[in-house]
Amino acid sequence: MGFARTCSVALVGVEGVVVEVQADLEPGVAAFTLVGLPDKSLTESRDRVRAAVVNSGAEWPQKKLTVGLSPASVPKGGSGFDLAVAAAVLGAAERIDPRTIADLVLVGELGLDGRVRPVRGILPAVLAAADAGYRQVVVPEQTAGEASLVPGVSVLGVRSLRQLIAVLTDEPVPDEEPTEEGRPDAMLAGLLVPGAGIGTGLADDPAEGPDLADVAGQHHARRALEIAAAGSHHLLLSGPPGAGKTMLAERLPGILPPLTRQESLEVTAVHSVAGILPPGEPLVRRAPYCAPHHSATMQSLVGGGNGLPRPGAVSLAHRGILFLDEAPEFSGKALDALRQPLESGHVVIARAAGVVRLPARFLLALAANPCPCGRHTLHGAGCECPPSLVRRYQARLSGPLLDRVDLRVEAEPVTRADLLGRGGRGESTEVVAERVREARARAADRLADTPWRVNSEIPGHELRTRYHAAPGALAEAERDIERGLLTARGLDRVLRVAWTVADLAGHDRPDHQDVALALEMRTGVTRGVPVGTGARA
Repeated sequence: MGFARTCSVALVGVEGVVVEVQADLEPGVAAFTLVGLPDKSLTESRDRVRAAVVNSGAEWPQKKLTVGLSPASVPKGGSGFDLAVAAAVLGAAERIDPRTIADLVLVGELGLDGRVRPVRGILPAVLAAADAGYRQVVVPEQTAGEASLVPGVSVLGVRSLRQLIAVLTDEPVPDEEPTEEGRPDAMLAGLLVPGAGIGTGLADDPAEGPDLADVAGQHHARRALEIAAAGSHHLLLSGPPGAGKTMLAERLPGILPPLTRQESLEVTAVHSVAGILPPGEPLVRRAPYCAPHHSATMQSLVGGGNGLPRPGAVSLAHRGILFLDEAPEFSGKALDALRQPLESGHVVIARAAGVVRLPARFLLALAANPCPCGRHTLHGAGCECPPSLVRRYQARLSGPLLDRVDLRVEAEPVTRADLLGRGGRGESTEVVAERVREARARAADRLADTPWRVNSEIPGHELRTRYHAAPGALAEAERDIERGLLTARGLDRVLRVAWTVADLAGHDRPDHQDVALALEMRTGVTRGVPVGTGARA
């Protein structure tokens, strides 16, 4: 009788669970049994592993073989267990020393010819292994860079099962023929899944992406964009078609600062699990930008799918931007499903197969027309929408959802002078991004000993008791609460925006004009604040 064990990782959402893979050989009729709650793709590994072992020059044991995956109560799926199953079988057959694989974590799919194919979710799998105390992992060579992002873990990248056997038995490592230059590499096919990214894309480098200077006019909206980026505040841009709402939102990623190391690991883990991590770019350093079509379902936004839920648009936009263009055209259920992640920074999805908690701390940017024809706010433009239709259209963005939006800005029609450049060219992305970085640095210094990174994350109680505005600065906000223009949540969000305005202006704490600008951008009531007040013009 032969017995060997090794380890692999099962992914539940973007979190990993270390699974012990055990192989037992007993005399009897040759058979291969796989137990431990495997799904269909994992059950098929029996045929892949047998063919890979034989085609790698090893002998397949002609005995009764049982492979167990523990803990048996955890659902397991995918082809990433192939490499661990093959190693455990070869250890039980004494082709390799069972002691050399007992403390190894192996993740990878096997082709029938013995080549090791990359799989999704390598980074969260290696993170789970490191948290469990394992220090040696074996992954496909194409994903070794992604696995190496985890500190304190020794990573071995292999191209084939033959190479792994040679390394474990101290034999000469065979050379595998690399893919000829210019030919497609079929081994990368498992990393990118068509349709897995719901309107998402990694933001371009600011030097190569669209420039904010291309937007004509819209000084008030540009100010709101800068405040949103500096404090990670949610933003609503409303106005007639052609005013530049979409142009502004598409330039928002360019003024966001680069992700920190921890944020990069979080974003990379989500994109790796979703299958949209570009090959050759193991670490995502720029904030992601996700812009789903208005026909997107609730499941595609918050996550879902057969079996265990997969990341949706809110998770793909984690630490980045979720832009909903033509927001009133989205279904009411899909929009209201955003209310929980907007408050908590994560989404919990319960399905029959299990409960998954996915990260979802994003900056929400909404763009909306005032009515179905879009001409309601234009004088003499001939809007034929009856008042009842206009009210119904605007009510598609529910009050509870809008109460979570910090900045609500009207994008005015572009004037002829602005469009032809007579009003002067606006500031470039580079100039605005520098101000945003300085404001973020001021907020980071103030929040250094707290669990929060930006002003939008500070709880309301802390804002009112620990971070005080200048004396008398909140008088106008208090009157708005008494008149019913502000809710309790609205006051907290006004305070957060006021702190961001103060950071952009270099103030130690918000003064009357900082709070007035925050109130104006939330309520839409003009407070007489000059455009150049707050953030530097």
